[in-house]
Amino acid sequence: MSTVAITGAGSGLGKALALTYAANGYTVYLMGRNGEKLHMVQHEIREINGEAEVVLCDVREYASVSIAFQQIGQLDVLINNAGIGHFGEIESYKLIDIEQTLNTNIKGTILSVQSALPLIRESKGRILNIISTAGLRGKRNESLYCASKFAIRGFTESLQKEWENDAISITAVYMGGMNTPFWKDSRHVQDASEFKDAQTVAAQIFHEDDGRAAIYIDK
Repeated sequence: MSTVAITGAGSGLGKALALTYAANGYTVYLMGRNGEKLHMVQHEIREINGEAEVVLCDVREYASVSIAFQQIGQLDVLINNAGIGHFGEIESYKLIDIEQTLNTNIKGTILSVQSALPLIRESKGRILNIISTAGLRGKRNESLYCASKFAIRGFTESLQKEWENDAISITAVYMGGMNTPFWKDSRHVQDASEFKDAQTVAAQIFHEDDGRAAIYIDK
């Protein structure tokens, strides 16, 4: 059975991806900091006769990431989904906002790729980095978020060049806003109901997960 590890799997797109891959025969490693949320997703997966394991992991911490991937014996796909956003004018960002965003979105992705890489090489597998359209162009009141996502776009494109003759692949995933809890503490978006639902986005990602350079949900 194929396996997939998903960071930030407790809610939003991560949860939708977990349910989608599980429904299609994958064993899912649910990674994140909130064990309660992860176990709820695990329960939902088991209700549809899927297989899932909870792996507690703080992607911002090297030791936590390293130990988490040591618990995974075999891995075909890694989806770097964990991410946070702070929004507003540049003057409004506090130091903690900057550190949280860069440590989660950039450092967390890099650490996860490093720790998962031996497993991915062994299976000749795939990595998907969830970037969003904030990695394609600047947006008003999203300078910090865009900075983090532009960084992951550059990271992903660079690894595509490093691995162009390798049996493994890494894919950039670009999607717009989704109707998920991501916006719940934000005044930047007050009504997310007009956005795509996470299940629709997850389904497209799954169907296009074939090692291509990029998946575009929105441009």
